[in-house]
Amino acid sequence: MSISPVIEKLLAKTRRTDLPKFTPGDTIRVHVKIKEGDKERTQAFEGVVISQSRGPQASFTVRKISFGQGVERIFPLNSKVIDRIDVMRSSRVRRAKLYYLRGLKGKAARLRDVE
Repeated sequence: MSISPVIEKLLAKTRRTDLPKFTPGDTIRVHVKIKEGDKERTQAFEGVVISQSRGPQASFTVRKISFGQGVERIFPLNSKVIDRIDVMRSSRVRRAKLYYLRGLKGKAARLRDVE
C-alpha cells in the first residue's frame, strides 16, 4: 500500500529535519514555545524518552520526575511548538518502550549509560 504522490509532497513539506536523532532511553531537553498573552517564551522540559512512534504523525513521550511526582508529556515530532531538542545523555536499553519506568523510583529507575 503506497501513499499518493500529493500526500507525500504535503508530508515532505511539514517534516522537520533539524531535530537530532534520539532513541528511547536517551535523556533529552525539549525547548517548548509557550505563548502568554502577546509574549512568547521558551520553556525546557527535560526527561527520559520512554517511547517513540513512527510514521507521518510521529510522536515521542518524555518522562521526568517533578517534586517527587512523575510527569509525562507527549510531543508530536513535527509540532511547531518545539523550538529545539538537545540530547543530554544516551543510555543503553533493551526495549523499545520503557513503560516499566513508571513503576520504579529512585535508584531503581536509573538507566545504564552508553560507554
